[in-house]
Amino acid sequence: MRCPKCKRIEDRVIDSRPVNHCSGIRRRRVCLNCAFRFTTYEEIEHAALLVIKRDGRHEPFDGHKLRAGIIKACEKRPVGIEAIDQAIDEIVQDLEMTHDREIRSSELGAKVMEKLHLIDKVAYVRYASVYRQFQDVGAFLDEIHRLERRPVQNGLQSELFN
Repeated sequence: MRCPKCKRIEDRVIDSRPVNHCSGIRRRRVCLNCAFRFTTYEEIEHAALLVIKRDGRHEPFDGHKLRAGIIKACEKRPVGIEAIDQAIDEIVQDLEMTHDREIRSSELGAKVMEKLHLIDKVAYVRYASVYRQFQDVGAFLDEIHRLERRPVQNGLQSELFN
């Protein structure tokens, strides 16, 4: 690793710890030349996952886009950033385990809606309105009625049956 201050490559790792639910490592380093301390992060490089859009186009999966969509749905709602980060981590982990190269945008949207349903019902309806392209108030009402009929799930419930 090259020192950001003196640009030499001789350094020593002084601390390592897992980050992002153990999918990466944070390392504190010290340059052996100038004694400057800096931090580096390592993550496993996964094969690029492609999202198949409704119109058939393929585009690379973008975690930032996923995060932005979930944050927008949860805007002005009592949802902590920790809950959002956990949902994103679980979605990405699920994608890595179940999809090799491609996922349909409809499957990805369904996974997001499943997580939002557990986190916040209003955020769920907001996301659904964009994802399902609601055209009128009736579509909103239909989704709200469907939500009311849906059984309340505990986040731990799915773990019991796996």
